Amino acid sequence: MAFWLVKSEPFVYSWQQFVKDKSTCWSGVRNYSARIHLRAMKKGDLAFYYHSNEGTEIVGIAKISKEAYPDPTAEEGDWSAVDLVPVKAFKTPVTLSKIKSDKRLKDMALVRISRLSVSPVTESEWKAILDLAGMK
Repeated sequence: MAFWLVKSEPFVYSWQQFVKDKSTCWSGVRNYSARIHLRAMKKGDLAFYYHSNEGTEIVGIAKISKEAYPDPTAEEGDWSAVDLVPVKAFKTPVTLSKIKSDKRLKDMALVRISRLSVSPVTESEWKAILDLAGMK
């Protein structure tokens, strides 16, 4: 199993809306590096759900429920989407400032390549974030 991080502005698609919808097509990604990550996702992989721009915090865990397929929102180009389902909300969201101040996470893609909307998370980073969220 691999671990990931996906970002959405809460005013565009919030965790609360995701939970209400029970699943979503993760589409509209128009970055070549992020596309590579979408195509690497496997059914059953887990992803942190990060609120960007407003809130800047990891708020929950999602699961990949359908592997990469052609992005239905793409009018041209070779873009991909995956389907996600919510797994668990964090009782204590993990803020970007908390992530940046934790030595265990200094190499995390979220910190190093902050504009990337879909990024891999190592197993040790996954465990560190769960620790910061008060989850074991």
